[in-house]
Amino acid sequence: MSQPFVGSEAINSGQLTRGQLRWSHTALLPGVYVPNDAERTLHVNTLAAWLWTNRRGVVAGRAAAALHGARWVDASTPIEIIAEHTRRRKGIIVREERIAPDEITHVGELAVTTPTRTALDIARHLPRDIAVQHLDALAAATGVTFDDVIALSERYRGARGTRRARVALALMDGGAQSPGETRLRLQLIDDGLPAPRTQIRVSDGFAEAFIDMGYDDPEVGLDYEGSHHSEDRGQYVYDIGRADLIDREGWIDIRVVKEHSRRYNLHRVREAFARRGWTPPSSASGS
Repeated sequence: MSQPFVGSEAINSGQLTRGQLRWSHTALLPGVYVPNDAERTLHVNTLAAWLWTNRRGVVAGRAAAALHGARWVDASTPIEIIAEHTRRRKGIIVREERIAPDEITHVGELAVTTPTRTALDIARHLPRDIAVQHLDALAAATGVTFDDVIALSERYRGARGTRRARVALALMDGGAQSPGETRLRLQLIDDGLPAPRTQIRVSDGFAEAFIDMGYDDPEVGLDYEGSHHSEDRGQYVYDIGRADLIDREGWIDIRVVKEHSRRYNLHRVREAFARRGWTPPSSASGS
């Protein structure tokens, strides 16, 4: 038994004795156990939380996004469950909310909110920047769209967080491939710039490259580079050829790393626009 299980069920079925359960297993939640050496992955925590609800809860929020294939959900993330009120437990957020049958799907044996309901809940319950990071990842994994989620939100008009949800959902972009890319895109938008286009294809007819985000008219792009770009030799060699291609095709490509400040990033972008003689249109989304 490498996955969470209900202790009483294991004893009643003869799989374990009470002594084996007591000495070789750890209770993650009341009545729900794993072997002492089991890794506490997100999936393990999610399954344990669902079993703790007597299999009646519906996995929601970030845990649901991960089950749908979204990346960047940390193992320490609290597990959100739509269920009847119960005693508060560390690492679990119980939400007593309405949910319709067509907003529930199954991933294996787990009852999980559909991608559309998952996106709505993330947008409603999380701060904007964190919500958009997870919405981007969910959109990339499932193809869920703004229109899908807004249509569903009409069922819950007036519910807590629905107005805030619209703001985050309007910023969702499945072209983002990391939280760093999402943060960079939000910096541009919050500075009053139009939302950049993501995953811009650049080709000379023989080779191609994709710029993380950018603006077509001035041919100014931005690439957010994680640590693997400098630590992986193969990636480093590839990046040299990629940079040559982008430069030959006339693009200014601004390379950003996490140590760069918001002010520095925006200065470089505005300076690139000035070099191109391009004045960006104002953005209603900017602050």
